[in-house]
Amino acid sequence: MNIGVDAAALGMANAVVASTTDVNAGYWNPAGLTHLEDHQVAVMHANYFANIAQYDYIAYAKPIDDRSAWGISLIRFGVDDILNTTDLIDSQGNIDYNRISLFSTADYGFTFSYARKLPVPGFQYGVNAKVIRRTIGDFANSWGFGFDVALQFERDNWQFGLMVRDITTTYNIWNIDEVAYKKIANAIPGQNQDLPESTEITAPKAQLGLSKKFLFHYDYSLLAAANMNMRFTRTNDIISSKAVSIDPALGLEFGYTDLVFLRAGVGNFQKVEQLDSTQKVGFQPNIGLGFKYKGIQIDYALTDLGNQSASLYSNIFSVKVDLGMFRN
Repeated sequence: MNIGVDAAALGMANAVVASTTDVNAGYWNPAGLTHLEDHQVAVMHANYFANIAQYDYIAYAKPIDDRSAWGISLIRFGVDDILNTTDLIDSQGNIDYNRISLFSTADYGFTFSYARKLPVPGFQYGVNAKVIRRTIGDFANSWGFGFDVALQFERDNWQFGLMVRDITTTYNIWNIDEVAYKKIANAIPGQNQDLPESTEITAPKAQLGLSKKFLFHYDYSLLAAANMNMRFTRTNDIISSKAVSIDPALGLEFGYTDLVFLRAGVGNFQKVEQLDSTQKVGFQPNIGLGFKYKGIQIDYALTDLGNQSASLYSNIFSVKVDLGMFRN
């Protein structure tokens, strides 16, 4: 749930909390759904870790009336066809490759979003209700529930956004198959003898955003945006304390006649410890490209250029469609 969706947003280093106004706002800031003029659908696919892990996302949103909107989305991040060799050796001590099976491990996030404009002009709020499902083959699975709250505010072409994720703290309760786990525990004598914790907690975190769109000669536009990603604990972010740690992100989107878009962003600023115990600042640069025509938008992002960050780069594609165009 922390990776991010929509190649357009990822190309801007996720600095879209203030500016998001389409179906993908359900993820970034549900308050932005109030800007929808008709129903939309979006899909995204990305490969991570040399195509080992697959990340897929689909979302749908539509207005309820001129003051409110709703949306739903589903995310799956998983690794498939993992070899299960816990039964490789039979009871007689013989290796039998026919006893190898395959399993998948995957995380699912289902989100229902609601947004409404406040009586104060320029203000809107949004909420997310999330169901989290995690599976590790037949070994273990869990269910979790959580909520997000968000605000957006617009004044004199400036946009402000606040997204508080997991505001109630998201709890995942694990169900562990003890028989399957014992096979893992017996693989290395004396290790992994105790069952893991059955409760997983996701603490609240916040994103504060600011953006402004500039227009030039009617045909050209430039969207400048910034995020302050905050976690309420000490981390290796470049701004870190016991109370809060802050990771800034900056993004730009250059548009021509609302048809072609070029994007760039930088984020994920981290203090990285070197082998000689010194520290350097790592960061993640991203670029992106988008095309929009008659209600269909196709976006591409290349995240983490070069070797400035410990993260691996990925090619990400997404599609967004205004379904209202099919009514004509």
